[in-house]
Amino acid sequence: MASVCNSIQFSLKRSNFSFSSTHKLVNRNLINLVPLRNLSIIANFKNFEPIKSKCSQLLKPRNSVDVFITKAVAADAEGHDIEITDGYVKPTKGFAEKFPALVTGFFFFAWYFLNVIFNILNKKVYNYFPYPYFVSVVHLLIGVTYCLISWTVGLPKRAPINKELLALLTPVAFCHALGHVMSNVSFATVAVSFTHTIKALEPFFSASASQFVLGHQIPVSLWLSLAPVVIGVSMASLTELSFNWTGFISAMISNIAFTYRSIYSKKAMTGMDSTNVHAYISIIALLFCLPPAIFIEGPQLLQYGFRDAIAKVGLYKFLSDLFWIGMFYHLYNQIAANTLERVAPLTHAVGNVLKRVFVIGFSIVVFGNKISTQTGIGTAIAIAGVAIYSLIKARMEEKKRVSPRKHIIITWIEVASRILNTIILSCAQHCLYDLVYFQKAAAHAHAQ
Repeated sequence: MASVCNSIQFSLKRSNFSFSSTHKLVNRNLINLVPLRNLSIIANFKNFEPIKSKCSQLLKPRNSVDVFITKAVAADAEGHDIEITDGYVKPTKGFAEKFPALVTGFFFFAWYFLNVIFNILNKKVYNYFPYPYFVSVVHLLIGVTYCLISWTVGLPKRAPINKELLALLTPVAFCHALGHVMSNVSFATVAVSFTHTIKALEPFFSASASQFVLGHQIPVSLWLSLAPVVIGVSMASLTELSFNWTGFISAMISNIAFTYRSIYSKKAMTGMDSTNVHAYISIIALLFCLPPAIFIEGPQLLQYGFRDAIAKVGLYKFLSDLFWIGMFYHLYNQIAANTLERVAPLTHAVGNVLKRVFVIGFSIVVFGNKISTQTGIGTAIAIAGVAIYSLIKARMEEKKRVSPRKHIIITWIEVASRILNTIILSCAQHCLYDLVYFQKAAAHAHAQ
């Protein structure tokens, strides 16, 4: 009995828990979590009266009687609740685990909202400050500053990088920088809705690169789904009122750049979390964007670019607009990456198509862009084609991911059934041997 009491005292000293009137453990200084199975003592039985008398001070809550303690709640090092039941530690579920659909819905809402706000503010800045190379640098600079501050406070912790990782991420960052700059050149010269209509061709370039560059066989169904995209973009381009070749060609280059970014991203799968990967890509992309901004637009900015913008809207609004478009750009890209981690490829593909519809619709309403009937029909056909393509491709990817799992499950079932059959046959064989032995022994004894 004394050993049990000493064990209880040792457990309480090691864990530094105290008992409150609600029968919950309050963590004073949780350093080493020790097994609490020794606390599960039934103090109501007569056989345990000696233990009850010796340990009542340890097990007695304030202003209460002796109780049988089998359940407690504490906090871990990160502040999350821990439920302790009969000596077992069970972390309680957080909000994200209790309501996953609600959290995922919030991610989609934030993704759409930030993207729409970014496109609207970005175009408003270009209306009085048409310098896309410099604005592209501002986008990345604000994002990099945000990442550096986040690393400084440890949210998230900075993942280490070496030469090998740097070599893998550099091509991704270059394509990201090129696609970003060319997208902004298109935004600055044509309507936002038209740029996004052209960017709907990105799946076509992705399929072409997979077929002719990587040598992957693209099914006929995917190629057929891309036909409406090409036809729709062509219809919209022919009658677009804001059409010019600079905006059209730059948007097409952006499509090619982002296609190769996807290709290099697959080769650069490092196991690093998406937040750190996006931060490193933003830093490297910023270094690529600085030279063209300095050499192409630098002289114009110093002569009259900054002066004209400040004269039109004022210094405070000019600086605040640049800051907010950079912040919204970084946040919507980060939220997009986080959303992709939470949902299946099919859900993300549908969400990406709907996002483009939202951006096109809101940009037409906010800026009052006049579009012809043919442009509207062409845009709708292109978006529908992208939706069909995304659905087909996402389903194909899901089948690839599910098939190996089914094969593994079937394989393990076969192995388990064979092991079970072997055990059953072995047991039956031993039983048969024993039965024959006992029959022979009985016959031998009866003969004597």
